[in-house]
Amino acid sequence: MSEPQGVELTGPVHERYDEILTPEALGFLASLQREFGVRRKELLNKRAERQEELARGGTLDFLPDTAAVRHDGSWRVAKPAPGLEDRRVEITGPTDRKMTINALNSGAKVWLADFEDANTPLWENMVGGQLNLRDALDRTIDFETGGKSYRLKPDEELATIVVRPRGWHLDEKHVLVDGERMSGSLFDFGLYFFHCARRQLDKGKGPYYYLPKMESHLEARLWNDVFNLAQDLLEIPRGTIRATVLIETIPAAFEMEEILYELRDHSAGLNAGRWDYLFSVIKKFRARGRQFLLPERNAITMTAPFMRAYTELLVRTCHKRGAHAIGGMAAFIPSRRDEEVNKAAFEKVRADKTRESNDGFDGSWVAHPDLVPLCREVFDGVLGDRPNQLDRLREEVSVAASDLLAVDKTPGEITEAGLRNNISVGLQYIATWLGGNGAVAIFNLMEDAATAEISRSQIWQWLRGDVDLADGPKVTTELVERIIDEELGKIRESYGDAFDERRFADAVALFKEVALADDYADFLTLPAYERMP
Repeated sequence: MSEPQGVELTGPVHERYDEILTPEALGFLASLQREFGVRRKELLNKRAERQEELARGGTLDFLPDTAAVRHDGSWRVAKPAPGLEDRRVEITGPTDRKMTINALNSGAKVWLADFEDANTPLWENMVGGQLNLRDALDRTIDFETGGKSYRLKPDEELATIVVRPRGWHLDEKHVLVDGERMSGSLFDFGLYFFHCARRQLDKGKGPYYYLPKMESHLEARLWNDVFNLAQDLLEIPRGTIRATVLIETIPAAFEMEEILYELRDHSAGLNAGRWDYLFSVIKKFRARGRQFLLPERNAITMTAPFMRAYTELLVRTCHKRGAHAIGGMAAFIPSRRDEEVNKAAFEKVRADKTRESNDGFDGSWVAHPDLVPLCREVFDGVLGDRPNQLDRLREEVSVAASDLLAVDKTPGEITEAGLRNNISVGLQYIATWLGGNGAVAIFNLMEDAATAEISRSQIWQWLRGDVDLADGPKVTTELVERIIDEELGKIRESYGDAFDERRFADAVALFKEVALADDYADFLTLPAYERMP
């Protein structure tokens, strides 16, 4: 394969990779990296500086320097783009070939084609996923397994593709630009834009994105500048790209209006990324004692006061500015064998989607095609023939900084069962992630990197918070290590011949590194990525 000046591919080149990693596409990626790579690193350094301030006793608040943006009632984001007017059901999942077909056929309005938390950044996944998206738009995609064939339904029934690139913190180690790894965000964004922007426009839609893990409006400004340069380079009108931002870090919750403002010509709304949000709360205030000590993750519901404040503010902010507000993930995976499990879980999903639709959300996420009809039914009941409820302004909502920080008002306990669940989920997820799969069904829930982050971060915090289990001893390193051994034995027994000793040994080592070590890893995916080929 031919590489442009200053660009080096270090990953293997498999069949058809030359269709995606063309000299022109690599040159486009290099232009983005050279223009924005330094700014990206500067903004990541600002994250570290803010973390140090919080560790010293600082707090978060709405920014005084941007008050004029919040108080100016005249500005609005761009009107919804074609294919994004009605988003009442969105399905999420990685970009493997089977998922691509099933998601597009699911009946959902939108498919979040995920290169991030539901994906493992294995080189083959990153390039193969781009091929799958292009093939889907060309309607040449198919898949055969176990005697079963998968094909796309007629075009008018397909979900709108919205791509989620990796967050700003992740590199793509298999592409070097001028001797340095390029940004994983720019790699994922750039390849899809280069190959599929015009394909989407030809279908009457456009290149749409979900933007993860942002912590400030300055990071949104960087994305906006990336969009403008990308559109200029390919001679596509500015404003063609549309992006929905996941508000999944607690610093971003204090800058929702500013984030919309920075992206206003490219904005498609905000999403309540609930699981990463919980992870962010733990991470940002992990050293601050019991004021920010959460109960076990399965006890934390969206009715907890600080989570309620976050979602209410998100809907209010979006509709004030003409932007869609998209609800959080229903992670339940239906069981083919246990109807009682299904019945109880479907009731919880229905209650969750009912709350969101009644609160003013314009749509919500599901992780499995079987949940699409339920989510659609709930939102149909509120929306009827309307595409959204942008006219519901929620002007009665008033959220103070103290409401977003009221973590200590969260009901729930920390039990041995909760500790064991965190350990078992963490081990199973990491083992599967290292094997190349980032979306894992565990205990009838679709787990991704966000829930694994909560699991290991809670243990890290509990170890340093002098926590006594509600039904047992104090959480200590010795207790955690003993339970790791016990849960690993249970996993080995349940997996049977499918248990991979080497991979689980790697998972145990990594889990201990990110849950027990004195130094806290900002993301478990960072050391995990270095363990991958």
